[in-house]
Amino acid sequence: MLKIGCHLSASKGYLAMGKQAAEIGANTFQFFTRNPRGGAVKAFDPEDIAAYRTFAEEHGFFPILAHAPYTLNACAAKENLRTFAHETMADDLNRLSYIPGSMYNFHPGSHVQQGAEVGIQYICEMLNEILKPDQPTTVLLETMAGKGSEVGRSFEEIRAILDGVEQQQVMGVCLDTCHVFDAGYDIVNRLDDVLEEFDRVIGLNRLKAIHLNDSMNPFGSHKDRHQKIGQGTIGLEAMERIINHPILRDLPFYLETPNDVSGYAKEIALLKGLYHEEV
Repeated sequence: MLKIGCHLSASKGYLAMGKQAAEIGANTFQFFTRNPRGGAVKAFDPEDIAAYRTFAEEHGFFPILAHAPYTLNACAAKENLRTFAHETMADDLNRLSYIPGSMYNFHPGSHVQQGAEVGIQYICEMLNEILKPDQPTTVLLETMAGKGSEVGRSFEEIRAILDGVEQQQVMGVCLDTCHVFDAGYDIVNRLDDVLEEFDRVIGLNRLKAIHLNDSMNPFGSHKDRHQKIGQGTIGLEAMERIINHPILRDLPFYLETPNDVSGYAKEIALLKGLYHEEV
């Protein structure tokens, strides 16, 4: 079974997102934990969470993926921004503890001319202060396209962060197809080679989720502009190979394409049609 979802609005709560996902043929979903361009967050609603957990169990949902706001920059040059990142992630993980098995994805951040080594040190310090050995949420580092001073533009930078985290058992990686293609990893023509490199540098056991996005930009552009599935420079044939690859096919895929809900429904149906069910 293809584990497929898309990015939904959390404004109406978990149960509403679950119902919307089911209506468009999804069996998981992703959402922002709070205002993606700010930090405002909805009041905690344990009844909504309990209702969602019942709904998810009844409908066979796979683990959901919470996405940290873009404003969370763990390696910012300004201390107040790093403090905001720390407080935001700690609060997000506390909320997600009420949905065991969920995952939490975040962009490593931008070092802002401090250098990647300094940025990685700050990220590791934050994670080591927040993460607990018994937390029920897996924290995912997202692979980045490499624009500006982004940290996480290479598998080596992702590995360096992982190496600096004490609670290894709660860490993983989310591979974004648009980002790695823009970063110079040729998933169109050399998917096997890219996965071999990922395994050598990071370890495939760390790969927990896929952001499935086409790209508006050419290979190796180090930009970050997502495109609808099959309408970008990655293309539909490569997407079909990705969702059916023996290493990737059982992972959850989350769409972040420039779509409304009806557009996501069409993409989910398209991808389900391309997925080869095992006999």
